[in-house]
Amino acid sequence: MEAVQISPTSGKGLNLEILFSTAERWKLLPTPEMRLVALTEAMLLKGARDYLMENGFIEIVAPHITKATGACENIATMFELSYFGQRAYLSQTGQLYLEAMAMFLGKVWTVIQSFRAEPVADDRHLAEFTLIELEFLGGLEELLSHIEGIITRMVREALKLEDEYRRAGVDVGRLYEVKPPFERITYTEAVELLSDMGVRWGDDLKSVHEKAIVERLGGRPVLVTHYPKEIKFFNMRENDENPEIVNSVDLLLPFSGEAVGGAEREYRYERLLKRLLESQMLKMLIERGGSVEDFDWYLNIYKTFGGRLHSGCGIGLNRVTQFVLGLSDIRGTTIFPLNRESLM
Repeated sequence: MEAVQISPTSGKGLNLEILFSTAERWKLLPTPEMRLVALTEAMLLKGARDYLMENGFIEIVAPHITKATGACENIATMFELSYFGQRAYLSQTGQLYLEAMAMFLGKVWTVIQSFRAEPVADDRHLAEFTLIELEFLGGLEELLSHIEGIITRMVREALKLEDEYRRAGVDVGRLYEVKPPFERITYTEAVELLSDMGVRWGDDLKSVHEKAIVERLGGRPVLVTHYPKEIKFFNMRENDENPEIVNSVDLLLPFSGEAVGGAEREYRYERLLKRLLESQMLKMLIERGGSVEDFDWYLNIYKTFGGRLHSGCGIGLNRVTQFVLGLSDIRGTTIFPLNRESLM
């Protein structure tokens, strides 16, 4: 990637809140606020790419039209389309495709556009966003290290825009504090921390809970590990000591909440098939006219070639951008935000 040429904006003081509106977005294109968003996205992507290439990851081009294998946990938010008469979907993740390649190449990554049919237009969700994904042979501890390394590198690259950030009123000091090790807490410890908010073990943490965890742990990035199996993706690997939890992790950031989700993957064919057959995801897929056969190519990889312990994660670029710029609304994190109320 060519170096981004940085030149100072004209004038003093920027109003990043003008970016929160999606109405007549094209009118904002010439503004220094929009320019700053574009540069921030570019610098964050460059930081991610540099880290991954320097650490031996091979970039893979993943498909954007998929079967159900392109889904995250929630089948209900997939955009369905007809692919030459077959039921297909716009992909939400390239994870299962990266998993397959990681077994043969060791370390792989991709950048995709993730499409989600979010029913409401709000300050937290987009219908399309950029997702940086990686997969490698290895376990949870190595995954945590990679998450710390890539996020730190992304923020360090973005800090090359320090003068413009200061002009925009961004608190640059907190960005310099982003460095390993991040705060770490288990899901069980997080539930205890949030007991006064009515959170109980087994609950899926909401945005307000994620932000409370970050605030109560000093306002720094927080890695939350070992979530309950029942609320996570079917192929997250069960913990050997406690099968009720999976070896998973979410990274929580100030302003944006969950910005990264990842886990060790189940790689043993019989267990993988059993987990899929028992999953809520498959039940939802069948209700929509699909079947376990939608996962045939993925399952056959493990059945034919076997598997080895591997792990991976997805990094939401917009959530990282929201953290860097200190924005309360995700619509300000990209040039062309897409939700159910905006289509250009």
